[in-house]
Amino acid sequence: MSIVLWVTVGMLGATILIGLFRVATAPDAASRAVVGDLVFFSAIGVIVLVGLLKASAAAVDAALIASVLGILATVALARILTRGRR
Repeated sequence: MSIVLWVTVGMLGATILIGLFRVATAPDAASRAVVGDLVFFSAIGVIVLVGLLKASAAAVDAALIASVLGILATVALARILTRGRR
């Protein structure tokens, strides 16, 4: 089972690297925001998987808190990009 988790960590790591490259080359702010969310939530996935490998409940708790903050940041950024229009 740990081999599957390590392969998944590697895939998420590759996703983060590709996403960081795409953030640097994105044409507009909306594209950067979407790719930034991808990178953020991929990093949370890495934290969860490492927590599963090490049997750490603290890592899972940290990932839950980071997920809530990430969702709030996404909503706030969407409001900023749309200038508050609904």
